[in-house]
Amino acid sequence: MREILGRRRRLLSWRIGRKSDQSPALLGAAITFATVWRWPVLPGVGIDSQVRRGIDTEGALRCACPDPECGFPGAHPLDPGLLAATTDERMVRWWWTNRPGAPVLLATGGRAPCAVSLPAAAGARALAALDEAGVRIGPVVATPARVFILVVPYSMEQLGALLYAKDWVPGSLRFHGDGGYVALPPSETGRGQVRWERAPLRGSAAPWVPDVEAVVDAVVDALTRTGVSAPEL
Repeated sequence: MREILGRRRRLLSWRIGRKSDQSPALLGAAITFATVWRWPVLPGVGIDSQVRRGIDTEGALRCACPDPECGFPGAHPLDPGLLAATTDERMVRWWWTNRPGAPVLLATGGRAPCAVSLPAAAGARALAALDEAGVRIGPVVATPARVFILVVPYSMEQLGALLYAKDWVPGSLRFHGDGGYVALPPSETGRGQVRWERAPLRGSAAPWVPDVEAVVDAVVDALTRTGVSAPEL
């Protein structure tokens, strides 16, 4: 499903996400994700340039969407919707030419990677424990608030069986599968910059990612052994 060229909704304006200094980096990243790695991407709604100085009660820049209490400022789809995510270079170029500052969103699931995420502090300790245990992980995305470990696509049935077998799973452990999305570097959102905590190898094809079972098993074990109390964020 693609957005028709030239079609614009009134909910969005030309000023959304227009940060010309970000255009080359974001466009280049989006094209790499879509055409080299074959990850379906689409632009996030971004931050309205006319309200960039407006700060919400949690210190985040306000989202350009109509919701004044948006929980994911700038880093969610609006127009086009999530189903428009594509690997088509022409469409990707058109989107980021017209919205050069828009965050790059990965539509998770299907043939694209999914993700497991934790609050930043718990995520950092979990990654350290995974390294100590010798568990191989692939790319990891980080924001000021959360750490996202990319994993092989999984089904809801697979995830349900995995979680059912656990005695305890932290409530702050989130899963981004079919119908979900994750902002990718070097996007900027209302809650801060998106970066690689563990960057993919340069010049490689689509990065290797681990199975969700291996990651969840290791993360839950690490948090149990280290006594990490992950806040419900």
